[in-house]
Amino acid sequence: MSEIQSKQDTITLYHAPQTRGTGIWVLLEELGIPYDMKVLNFKTGENQQPEFLAINPLGKFPTLVHNGIVVTEQVACYTYLADLFPEKGLAPAFNDPKRGAYLRWMAYQGSSFEPAVIDKAFNRPDVAASQSSYGSFDKMLQTLFDQIAKGPYLLGEELYAVDILWGLSLKWCRTFGLITTNPVVDAYIDRVTSRPTFTRVEEKEQALLLAQS
Repeated sequence: MSEIQSKQDTITLYHAPQTRGTGIWVLLEELGIPYDMKVLNFKTGENQQPEFLAINPLGKFPTLVHNGIVVTEQVACYTYLADLFPEKGLAPAFNDPKRGAYLRWMAYQGSSFEPAVIDKAFNRPDVAASQSSYGSFDKMLQTLFDQIAKGPYLLGEELYAVDILWGLSLKWCRTFGLITTNPVVDAYIDRVTSRPTFTRVEEKEQALLLAQS
């Protein structure tokens, strides 16, 4: 067995339907590697049972286990998997000039975008931009949209793992009215999420939801 096959055979994704784990599932499909998936029922609290909490004390998804190493937080999971299989081309190499931008936009999702969207969704009072992790909501979103407008993907002509992260995040936020998009952003979302991997995972997610209902 090759080193690559050995690595692939020991990847396990802990997942619950309609959570942040969905994007990691898509990424695994895009990588085209063998993996195991353990599906938990979020609605019945399976993620709060001792067996899972021993792996991830927060009971959150996605949670990856690779060779006994636990990786949590979706941005870390995206980065870890794409770097684990550089031959798949879903992350710029460490010496690639695009590497810095790739990491920037990976981190932007969790450090700026999500906090801003959650604050807005819950109508939390605005604070001074100098005291906010993301400045202002409008500036945060416009900065992202300006990058997307350079297209066709976030870093240019090539699709990377960061596009899977953003395609799904933006689609979810658009669906629930958490952000106002524009035609260019809509085209980007559709370009990413119309890929066969997204379609396959979406169909399987619906089957999991039905099985858990």
